[in-house]
Amino acid sequence: MFDENSGIVRTWVSVIRAGRYSVEDVPSLSNLQEVVSKIILGDRKTDKKD
Repeated sequence: MFDENSGIVRTWVSVIRAGRYSVEDVPSLSNLQEVVSKIILGDRKTDKKD
């Protein structure tokens, strides 16, 4: 199981934020997609509030 502190999660979040990949590109591996999506969606909610 992955969490927001897992290295692979941090890597995927970083490359998505950089625009190199999208959330849809995250592999279906355990709960990886779920954790990455949660972080990215949290970013987007924060962006809308600013």
